[in-house]
Amino acid sequence: MDLLELQDALASKSFQRIGEICDELMLQVASSGISFQQEWPYSIHLLGHIYVNDLNSARFLWKSIPSGIKESRAEVVAAWKIGQCLWIRDYAGVYAAIRGFNWSPEALGLVTAFGESYTKRNFQLLVSAYSTISVTDTAQFLGMAEDDATNYVLQHGWTLDSTSRMLSVRKPEIITEQKLDSSKLQRLTEYVFHLEH
Repeated sequence: MDLLELQDALASKSFQRIGEICDELMLQVASSGISFQQEWPYSIHLLGHIYVNDLNSARFLWKSIPSGIKESRAEVVAAWKIGQCLWIRDYAGVYAAIRGFNWSPEALGLVTAFGESYTKRNFQLLVSAYSTISVTDTAQFLGMAEDDATNYVLQHGWTLDSTSRMLSVRKPEIITEQKLDSSKLQRLTEYVFHLEH
């Protein structure tokens, strides 16, 4: 079983391609009739789908994993725990599942990158959904201690009311570019000229 393409993707940190690569390799190996279940990198495969937020594929993969492998490989179960927490939108549970396992060197980079991406995604969710939010809720959404979460959002321009422990969200400025091409300018000039004469 040749996993070179998968190893290259992991080494180059092309994590968004991991799930797709694993799916293709699994189809190739399965179609050749080779028994692959015992050596298959199920945890990496699951994490690849989780990284791109493809929870349906992760669920179907989990259901297809033989029960003996689920029982014998703790990392596969730990990867699925992240998927379960994502499925039920347990934000704090996702971070607990990430931190609650001693990941293998192969999976550690992928899990770390997912954690950072997940924090950024949740931060954008908070920016779009809230105008004010408590420090406690912010910390839960971002998977950080309250002081760390406060420092993180203050660096992004939010303000803290220390008496109420509420954060005011700074909405990003919406910049609209107005494109003006020469044909529009020419028509405007002709129109103004026509009005004046």
